[in-house]
This record gives sequence, structure tokens and C-alpha cells, in this order.
Amino acid sequence: MVHQKLIDRLRAIATLSQEDVEHLSRMPSVAKTLEPEEYIIREGDVSTNCSLLLEGFLTREKIVEARRQILSYHVPGDIPDLHSLHLPDMDHDLRSVGPTKVAFIPHDWLRRALDASPRLTHILWRETLIDAAIFREWVANLGSREALGRVAHLICELEARLAAVGLVEDGTFVVPFTQQSLADACGLSTVHVNRTLQELRNRGLIVWKGKTVTILQRDKLEEACDFQADYLHLRKRI
Repeated sequence: MVHQKLIDRLRAIATLSQEDVEHLSRMPSVAKTLEPEEYIIREGDVSTNCSLLLEGFLTREKIVEARRQILSYHVPGDIPDLHSLHLPDMDHDLRSVGPTKVAFIPHDWLRRALDASPRLTHILWRETLIDAAIFREWVANLGSREALGRVAHLICELEARLAAVGLVEDGTFVVPFTQQSLADACGLSTVHVNRTLQELRNRGLIVWKGKTVTILQRDKLEEACDFQADYLHLRKRI
């Protein structure tokens, strides 16, 4: 399970050789189940491991003037702190959303593995570059789109990223996000998020019941927020 999630993610963005797969299959890790809203690491901590998300969701976040700003959501297969191999002093918090399972991979092993495999080095470098591309899109989303566009864009992105690791079926996926979490990710109030979700429902674009989201009209939802999946750099649409 630990190795397969990472392999699935990397295959969504690059071609893995059998040697790459065997190398990753030897990866040592310690898995831990987290409670909702549990911190993995906090701003100011020094990291000695990278966190591979196996189940559930993680957020990168910062507290700015007593308000939480979610900087990114992370889905199974992601390593949201891969950068800590070179930047071990954390400048933001990383924590769980809902019940979550994470595998911790020692920095020392990753450094040795990358020294031994130039190909894996390039693949994981590509992963960090895609992470940066997603950050750029989030900045554009917050700075240039109205409320409906922000929320719709986030839904489209989540669906695409979850589909890439096999967690979407017929446009339906499960997320544990509250309206407060969406507000913190989109720079809106919870009241504004509630109204925006209501408008998306009224237009017949989505159904969001409890933790289950279904995209009813993907083309129209993408059109509503000018969603272009190119910045995710996925090899194929699953």
C-alpha cells in the first residue's frame, strides 16, 4: 500500500521503469494514522522525514493575523513536504483533514536513493515543479477570480488530482472538507462559500451531500471557472 500510492502518483506524471518500481518498493517507512486536524509538522520545526499521504487529505497552511490560510490541499500519493530534503526548516504548518494515514520516509534514505538513481531524481524534481505550478494557479485563483470561479476551480482541481490516483468514479469523489475549510482555501467567508455552493447546485453543475461530491456537468463547471488542467501536468486523464 505504501509503495503503490507513490507509484500511482508518479506514474500519473512520468514513466517509471521496472527498476524505478523495484527501488521504490524497497523504501523504508513508518505509517501513522492521524486524527482530524492533527499537525504532522509545524512552522519552525526541523524536518527529518518526508510525509507520503496514503489515505485522507492534508493541508499546507499558515496563520496570518489570526486567520488560517490554507495554501494547498493534498491527496493520496502526494509528498507535500518533499522540499524539506533541501529546506528542512518548515515555514508553514502541515496537518490532516479528517481521518488520515501517512507514511514517513527518512531523509537519509531518500538522499541515498536519489544519489543512486538519476532517473528517480528527475522524476521527484518534476513532482516538486508540478507542486510549484499548482501554487501559481492557486495564487491566480485567489487574485483574479470571483467567488464562484474560485470554488468551482478548486472542485475541478480536486476531481482531476483524485482521478489521477483512482479515487473518482463517474464524476463522484469523497472529501472531508467543511465550508470553513473551503473558506480558508478560497479566501472567502463561510457565508459566501455556502451561497456559492448553492449557486453551483442551482445551476445543475454539482451535487454536494455530506462528504460526497458529484460533478454533473464537467464541461460547464470548467467553463464557469476557466479551468485548464495543463498546470497539473498529468500524463493522461483517468
